[in-house]
Amino acid sequence: MTQAKAGDTVRIHYTGTLNDGTEFDSSAGRDPLEFVVGSGQIIPGLDQAIPGMVVGDSKTVAVPCTEAYGEHNADAKQVVPRDQIPAEIPVEEGLQLQVQTPDGQTLPVTVTAVTDTEVTLDANHPLAGKDLNFAIELIAIA
Repeated sequence: MTQAKAGDTVRIHYTGTLNDGTEFDSSAGRDPLEFVVGSGQIIPGLDQAIPGMVVGDSKTVAVPCTEAYGEHNADAKQVVPRDQIPAEIPVEEGLQLQVQTPDGQTLPVTVTAVTDTEVTLDANHPLAGKDLNFAIELIAIA
């Protein structure tokens, strides 16, 4: 049987969980995830688990945060005055916003704290600093 290798387009079904068993993502009920092995389209720790698999293979992969979304970076948090956020935005913890950097890039942030005068914005990926687990099944190799 043909084994998946770097450069192959593959399709997988997956379920991602945290170490406490909380599910954070799954392809259940959706089309399989399609990507090119070794291209950097998915997190490195999951990408590295695909070579050598054949269609129909299933496995569970533990991915440390350093091979997923990285360590949580304290420098990616910023406290801004509340009046710098438009009044029509109902700011509350957990709200995801997009901010524009000085060079014009759009950056997703999450509100992590709110006071009457300040709002704390966190640009870390929501899964940064977390070890991830994936149950994967290789559906196809193109």
